[in-house]
Amino acid sequence: QVQLVESGGGLVQAGGSLRLSCAASGGTFSRYRMGWFRQAPGKEREFVAVISRTGGSSYYADSVKGRFTISRDNAKNTLYLQMNNLKPEDTAVYYCAANYLSLTVVDGHYDYWGQGTQVTVSS
Repeated sequence: QVQLVESGGGLVQAGGSLRLSCAASGGTFSRYRMGWFRQAPGKEREFVAVISRTGGSSYYADSVKGRFTISRDNAKNTLYLQMNNLKPEDTAVYYCAANYLSLTVVDGHYDYWGQGTQVTVSS
Protein backbone atom coordinates (compact mmCIF):
# COMPACT_ATOMS: atom_id res chain seq x y z
CA GLN A 1 0.00 0.00 0.00
CA VAL A 2 1.45 3.33 -1.11
CA GLN A 3 0.46 6.63 0.48
CA LEU A 4 0.88 9.77 -1.62
CA VAL A 5 0.79 13.33 -0.32
CA GLU A 6 0.92 16.32 -2.66
CA SER A 7 2.12 19.78 -1.73
CA GLY A 8 3.19 23.01 -3.37
CA GLY A 9 -0.07 24.24 -4.78
CA GLY A 10 -1.25 27.82 -4.40
CA LEU A 11 -2.32 31.01 -6.10
CA VAL A 12 -0.09 32.43 -8.83
CA GLN A 13 -0.46 35.01 -11.56
CA ALA A 14 -0.49 34.03 -15.20
CA GLY A 15 3.04 33.57 -16.46
CA GLY A 16 4.29 32.51 -13.06
CA SER A 17 5.69 29.20 -11.83
CA LEU A 18 4.98 26.60 -9.20
CA ARG A 19 6.61 23.31 -8.26
CA LEU A 20 4.42 20.55 -6.97
CA SER A 21 5.79 17.72 -4.88
CA CYS A 22 4.36 14.30 -4.12
CA ALA A 23 5.85 12.42 -1.18
CA ALA A 24 5.42 8.66 -1.22
CA SER A 25 5.51 6.26 1.70
CA GLY A 26 4.54 2.71 2.54
CA GLY A 27 5.96 1.08 -0.57
CA THR A 28 8.97 0.86 -2.85
CA PHE A 29 8.67 4.12 -4.74
CA SER A 30 11.10 3.15 -7.48
CA ARG A 31 8.87 0.24 -8.53
CA TYR A 32 6.07 2.57 -9.63
CA ARG A 33 5.49 4.61 -12.70
CA MET A 34 4.22 7.95 -11.49
CA GLY A 35 1.76 10.33 -13.03
CA TRP A 36 0.22 13.74 -12.53
CA PHE A 37 -3.43 14.37 -13.31
CA ARG A 38 -5.65 17.39 -12.77
CA GLN A 39 -9.33 18.15 -12.44
CA ALA A 40 -10.85 21.55 -13.02
CA PRO A 41 -14.29 22.48 -11.64
CA GLY A 42 -17.03 20.90 -13.70
CA LYS A 43 -14.60 18.92 -15.80
CA GLU A 44 -13.35 15.36 -15.87
CA ARG A 45 -9.96 14.48 -14.50
CA GLU A 46 -7.30 14.67 -17.19
CA PHE A 47 -3.80 13.38 -17.72
CA VAL A 48 -0.92 15.84 -17.32
CA ALA A 49 2.34 13.89 -17.29
CA VAL A 50 3.81 10.48 -16.53
CA ILE A 51 7.34 9.32 -15.77
CA SER A 52 9.00 5.92 -15.85
CA ARG A 53 10.40 4.17 -12.83
CA THR A 54 13.95 5.39 -13.41
CA GLY A 55 12.95 8.79 -14.73
CA GLY A 56 14.42 8.03 -18.12
CA SER A 57 11.13 8.41 -20.00
CA SER A 58 8.30 10.88 -19.64
CA TYR A 59 5.22 11.92 -21.58
CA TYR A 60 3.08 15.02 -21.44
CA ALA A 61 -0.34 16.17 -22.43
CA ASP A 62 -0.17 18.50 -25.41
CA SER A 63 -1.66 21.28 -23.31
CA VAL A 64 1.35 21.38 -20.98
CA LYS A 65 4.18 20.24 -23.25
CA GLY A 66 7.07 22.69 -23.15
CA ARG A 67 5.80 24.36 -19.97
CA PHE A 68 5.67 21.53 -17.40
CA THR A 69 8.42 19.12 -16.40
CA ILE A 70 7.88 15.93 -14.46
CA SER A 71 10.77 14.47 -12.48
CA ARG A 72 11.42 12.14 -9.58
CA ASP A 73 13.99 11.51 -6.89
CA ASN A 74 13.85 7.85 -5.95
CA ALA A 75 16.29 8.37 -3.09
CA LYS A 76 13.81 10.83 -1.55
CA ASN A 77 10.66 8.94 -2.59
CA THR A 78 9.38 12.12 -4.16
CA LEU A 79 7.75 13.07 -7.45
CA TYR A 80 7.81 16.62 -8.80
CA LEU A 81 5.99 18.73 -11.32
CA GLN A 82 7.66 21.96 -12.31
CA MET A 83 5.07 24.24 -13.89
CA ASN A 84 6.23 27.31 -15.78
CA ASN A 85 4.39 29.96 -17.78
CA LEU A 86 1.17 29.07 -16.03
CA LYS A 87 -2.12 29.97 -17.66
CA PRO A 88 -5.59 30.48 -16.14
CA GLU A 89 -6.70 27.26 -17.84
CA ASP A 90 -4.16 25.37 -15.70
CA THR A 91 -6.34 26.08 -12.67
CA ALA A 92 -7.31 22.73 -11.16
CA VAL A 93 -6.74 20.29 -8.35
CA TYR A 94 -3.58 18.38 -9.17
CA TYR A 95 -3.19 14.75 -8.17
CA CYS A 96 -0.23 12.43 -8.21
CA ALA A 97 -0.80 8.74 -8.81
CA ALA A 98 1.20 5.52 -8.79
CA ASN A 99 0.94 2.79 -11.38
CA TYR A 100 2.70 -0.54 -10.92
CA LEU A 101 2.18 -2.14 -14.31
CA SER A 102 2.62 0.29 -17.18
CA LEU A 103 3.55 3.76 -18.40
CA THR A 104 0.01 4.88 -19.05
CA VAL A 105 -2.01 8.06 -19.48
CA VAL A 106 -5.26 6.39 -18.41
CA ASP A 107 -6.28 7.34 -14.89
CA GLY A 108 -8.19 4.10 -14.40
CA HIS A 109 -4.93 2.18 -14.64
CA TYR A 110 -3.42 3.86 -11.59
CA ASP A 111 -3.44 2.03 -8.30
CA TYR A 112 -2.84 4.75 -5.71
CA TRP A 113 -3.78 8.42 -5.54
CA GLY A 114 -2.98 11.40 -3.39
CA GLN A 115 -5.57 13.77 -1.98
CA GLY A 116 -4.73 16.56 -4.39
CA THR A 117 -3.39 20.09 -4.19
CA GLN A 118 -5.15 23.18 -5.52
CA VAL A 119 -3.46 25.32 -8.18
CA THR A 120 -5.12 28.60 -9.05
CA VAL A 121 -3.80 30.84 -11.81
CA SER A 122 -5.16 34.35 -11.97
CA SER A 123 -5.28 36.36 -15.19
